[in-house]
Amino acid sequence: MKKFFALLLTGTCLVAPMTAQARDGYRGPDRHHHVERTVKIKKKVVVHEHRWSRGHRLSGAERRRMARVNDYRRYRLAHPPRGHQWVKIDNDFLLVGITSGVIASIFAGR
Repeated sequence: MKKFFALLLTGTCLVAPMTAQARDGYRGPDRHHHVERTVKIKKKVVVHEHRWSRGHRLSGAERRRMARVNDYRRYRLAHPPRGHQWVKIDNDFLLVGITSGVIASIFAGR
């Protein structure tokens, strides 16, 4: 009985692919099927948030975007040392050297 079921199972495994090809209309390897697709590409907007770090030298373009903070007490900032100034960019306060453009300190705004 076991041999009969094993033979029946083997025959089913061999015959199943042939019946699937006949049902799908397979006519041999010489037929080519052309598939047309429509592809939609969505444009992504990438926002780069700049993370400031101490010792980073600001370029001229970065320095032009910044607003100098004259009333530093309003924002509860300490008096800047000689040769430095407070600047505000993207709600962050940076203590920057006036001549060198090097960031000495960073305070994140709310």
